[in-house]
Order: sequence, then structure tokens, then C-alpha cells
Amino acid sequence: MARRAAASPFARDPAAEHRRRLGERGETIAARHLARLGLVLLDRNWRCDAGEIDLVLRDGNVLVICEVKTRTSTDYGAPLEAVDRRKADRLRRLGARWLLVHDCHPDDIRIDLVGVLAPRGRPVEVEHVEGVG
Repeated sequence: MARRAAASPFARDPAAEHRRRLGERGETIAARHLARLGLVLLDRNWRCDAGEIDLVLRDGNVLVICEVKTRTSTDYGAPLEAVDRRKADRLRRLGARWLLVHDCHPDDIRIDLVGVLAPRGRPVEVEHVEGVG
């Protein structure tokens, strides 16, 4: 008898699958945007027991920890409104953890945010904020 693969947790929740795909699309758009600005992608969706970093990049000798928020509309606010002081503090702690795990010693570390607004049937808008709090 053939073994069946375990069903994805998203298979039962179409809304969760939609959010996951939207998030992946936004991260891809953000990574391309940042690459056009000269940043070098080092890691994507890095996880540890304390959380996840969407994008880790290098901007010259500066390590950039980047949070990406993607929305299809502003009905519930602009994408970057979803990032508060607590989330920025958590990103700083995750960045320190990434540095430790990768034995990396940059000149500086910076937290950036990228908001991606991807409305259906309309052009995508990207907002990049450098050096959050």
C-alpha cells in the first residue's frame, strides 16, 4: 500500500493559503526592489525559535534586517501600519540572533520596512523605509 503525504495545513484553509501566497509575492517584489537599489540578498525567511526574518540583506558594510508587509488594499490600513514598536524591537533581537548564528560582524545593522500594495488589476506600489526606530 502506498503512503500518502500529509496534507498541508493550508489545504483546509483557503484564506491562509491566499495570505501565504500574497506574502511570498510581496517578499519577491521587495527583494527585487531592494536589489535594484544595490542591496545584496543574503537570506530569506530565516527562522529560529524566536521568530522569522523576511529578508536579510547587505547594503555596503551594513547588515539590513527587512520586514515585508503586503496588502491587496488599504481597507485595513497601509501595509507599513502593521509594524509597531514591539515588532521593530523583535526584529532587532532576531537580527542579533542571525548575526550570532552566522558569525557575521558588519559595521552596522539597520532595520528596514518594505510595504507592498498589490491591488488586483492595478500596478503594484512599493514603499521602502530605511532605519526604523
